[in-house]
Amino acid sequence: MRERTATIRDVAESAGVSTATVSRVINGDGRVVPGTAAKVRRAIAELGYNMNQVARSLKTRATRTVGVIAPELASDFFMLLAESMDRELSAHGYGLIVCSSWESAGEEAKRLQLLAERLVDGVVMIPATEKGRHVRGVQERGIPVVLIDRLARDLSVDAVLVDNEGGAYEATSALIGDGFRRIGFLGGSLAVTTARERHEGYRRAMAEAGLAVEPDFERFGSLHIESGYGSMAEMLSRPGAPDAYFVVNADNHVGATNYLMTEGRAYRDRVVLAAFDEMPYSPLLQCCRYSVSQPIAEMGALAARMLLDRIEGSRQGEPEVVRLKTTLIRHG
Repeated sequence: MRERTATIRDVAESAGVSTATVSRVINGDGRVVPGTAAKVRRAIAELGYNMNQVARSLKTRATRTVGVIAPELASDFFMLLAESMDRELSAHGYGLIVCSSWESAGEEAKRLQLLAERLVDGVVMIPATEKGRHVRGVQERGIPVVLIDRLARDLSVDAVLVDNEGGAYEATSALIGDGFRRIGFLGGSLAVTTARERHEGYRRAMAEAGLAVEPDFERFGSLHIESGYGSMAEMLSRPGAPDAYFVVNADNHVGATNYLMTEGRAYRDRVVLAAFDEMPYSPLLQCCRYSVSQPIAEMGALAARMLLDRIEGSRQGEPEVVRLKTTLIRHG
């Protein structure tokens, strides 16, 4: 025979309080006396009471869930971001629904629609492109949005980024300080905020040092491993290829190193790389001399807090774009 499921009334009777008080404790109402709240939580645990979240959501229009959309889910950078967001959100009683846009604005719009239908309380996005118009439909439903890592045009929302230009400038300057006068660039599409800003930092460092940027040794592919591999192979196939390169992100860095460790073994003892994204495996990448460390955990936690403040109404007024500092790390 199936056991009867505990109800909110059972919890109230066990704790010696009203059902309204139980409801206030469940919803985190700070006006409940701490001793009373402790009794209610103890009764909930002893009875194994599980709140009907679906029924509560229909009543309050709040699901205590947050949607997260990223261009891809496989990258180490995104997983570290998601982990820090989840840690911050779970501490406030929120869960995550994670989606991939596959780097497509059209797919991103579909994911936003799905999340809105699931009644998420807010959305954190790494935008797939600089197009932001399709995000407005979610905002018009009263669902706050926070961007992380990248910006989108025509979209006024809170955002958490890093000093991409400054980090690339510092890394390129370090290579120049080591005596390199010809430095190539392995990048992504300049339509992406991070790729464009890092390219600007690289060019600024070269210009201030009075060094020429050689178009034959600048590449603007994707932000994926295969792009780094292909760009490195193509540039080293040209006569007089430089010995030093700035690399736009961790995946391009892995791809470039993969080429140097396999097909390009003849170059690996002389080629030096400086790359954005310090990762746990960065010291293992043989050609890496410098890496730019982003405060990934801080980025995720801050984006989560900004979103929670919008959801709960404690953050009002104009959106804010916060840029965190990077740190240059030397390897070898």
